[in-house]
Amino acid sequence: MKEQFQAYVIRKDDQKGVTAKLEQLKKEDLPNGDVTVQVHYSSVNYKDGLASLEKGGVIRNYPMVPGIDMAGTVDESVSGRFAPGDRVISTGFEPGVSHYGGYSEYACLRSEWLVPLPQGLSEKEAMAIGTAGFTAGLSVDALLQAGVTPEMGKILVTGATGGVGSMAIAILAKLGFEVTASTGKKQQEEELLRNLGASEVISREEADAPIKGAMGKQQWAGIVDPTAGPALAERLKQVQYGGAVAVSGLTGGNGFESTVFPFILRGIQLIGIDSVYCPMERRERIWNKLGSEWKPDRALALGVQEITLDQLPHTIENILQGGAVGRTVVRVSSESC
Repeated sequence: MKEQFQAYVIRKDDQKGVTAKLEQLKKEDLPNGDVTVQVHYSSVNYKDGLASLEKGGVIRNYPMVPGIDMAGTVDESVSGRFAPGDRVISTGFEPGVSHYGGYSEYACLRSEWLVPLPQGLSEKEAMAIGTAGFTAGLSVDALLQAGVTPEMGKILVTGATGGVGSMAIAILAKLGFEVTASTGKKQQEEELLRNLGASEVISREEADAPIKGAMGKQQWAGIVDPTAGPALAERLKQVQYGGAVAVSGLTGGNGFESTVFPFILRGIQLIGIDSVYCPMERRERIWNKLGSEWKPDRALALGVQEITLDQLPHTIENILQGGAVGRTVVRVSSESC
């Protein structure tokens, strides 16, 4: 382990408020954990953007190293689960929120937050998938567990150019589903979405249009919805009998008003997706699928940008302004592999 190493640190004081910059840290600066990881790659998620805001509601204490995702090699371990040289990934749990996260060349973590890097994925690919792709995988799994099949009809994916949406399209298309992508960037990104596997691209306004009455035309066998908001009530009216909706985010808002009719007249399921504290058994199962039969090859080939730690401020600002398309990985260590 280096005597000093680079990290992107967020601090807060009464005069300057919240500030973020690259700093040199030492081993003793890291919080406690039973596994020390040399971080090779991280990624940029909307949650990482919120962490940079004073009122973002993400960081619980300062100073903090953000970065809710990371992939690298175990450098030191007093855990029976991992040994030096093991390749691991971490998404969710406390890193980047209340424990120093992935925007640092080294991270000291609890072993129960770590998953072995699945066969079939490089560290960079794992971070291109990251929390967004893992959330997409959980969403697809929820639809499958609810009984949704390709034969039932179309799947709507909202927020389609974002991390969760783009990964969900690629996974669903690979599994044989017919996907309709909804986006606020239809004119600019329709070609990209079709290359990801969408058979149809519609505008956000089309997907969210108000529907008169308690129920609408049965259009969707299922919905992967990382946006939610008031329009979720209109989408529920259009889910066909026996369908399901997997909700994982709130970029469209945290509230909606609906009735019980979609649930009692069509028997649909509204399923909440939590990628942060997802149990380890399911976490490892989904990650192993993402490295094999669910691997989102099209998304990995088309929608991944790579930056370095010093490019984080611009990238974070872009994601907060809604300008992000696809996934961005962060090359953290010069020894990245």
